[in-house]
Amino acid sequence: ATGIATQSEGAIVIVVEGYESPLIIEKSGGGYLYGTTDLAAIRFRVGQLHANRVIYLTDARQSQHFAQVFAAAKKAGWTADASFEHASFGAMLGDDGKPFKTRSGGTVKLAELLDEAEERAKAIVVQKSGDRGLTLSDDQYVRIAHSIGIGAVKYSDLSKDRTSDYVFSWDKALAMDGNTAPYLQYAYARVRAIFRKAGGDESAARSYQLLLTDPHELGLAKHVLRLGETVSAVARELKPHHLCNYLYELATRFSGFYENCPVLKSDEPLRSSRLALCDLTARTMALGLDLLGIEHPEQM
Repeated sequence: ATGIATQSEGAIVIVVEGYESPLIIEKSGGGYLYGTTDLAAIRFRVGQLHANRVIYLTDARQSQHFAQVFAAAKKAGWTADASFEHASFGAMLGDDGKPFKTRSGGTVKLAELLDEAEERAKAIVVQKSGDRGLTLSDDQYVRIAHSIGIGAVKYSDLSKDRTSDYVFSWDKALAMDGNTAPYLQYAYARVRAIFRKAGGDESAARSYQLLLTDPHELGLAKHVLRLGETVSAVARELKPHHLCNYLYELATRFSGFYENCPVLKSDEPLRSSRLALCDLTARTMALGLDLLGIEHPEQM
């Protein structure tokens, strides 16, 4: 009806400028391809759902397809003022630099990957808790292993630039140090442990006045203030690794603060101020991990 579709060798196609092959709407035999349903979805999302920003998250190899679909939809006048973006992503590679495979050479199923992550995480939790003389119930081991294992797999993907291929390593993903989910989760758990030792409700710390006298306190507080701009960058560029880097630096700065600025042993009003800074750090860490879809256990 809009006149942008034409017949070509028995098929109905839309010629998109800049591309040698047209976008096929109906094959010569009467079948339909993804381009047809993708265009129908654009009409529905704009016309019925009144979408103003539509993001397609798929493999980078689909880039040309979506560029043609978006151009065709705009040509038909169906995009209105909405923006359409293809957020392409790279591939997970094994140590050999090839697509991640099972030991037998088959494709790794996500469910199997996550099951293995939990099993490996549980072994680490049992060992670490034993080293620290911490006794947990079987249910606690299972819950913490689930949080760490699933979080490790998610974070190993989200912490890399979305457009890049990356090598997946179990040892790196589950490491308790470095830019990993377990390291961030442990940083959060450390803060929560401070309040358990303090024997008070952390909500009370939110009324304390901050006294930033030490460079480590000041650096930590300034970094907390950067959360808003970091989240805006993620939303603008569709790259969650910016938030991962922010949280990693937050955990690193907290570690420096904790090692150089006594909290519970300080005199008032410094003690209350540092408790307030600890609470602010924990809430910021929790919010950041929540945005990434990663759980943060109270104990590890």
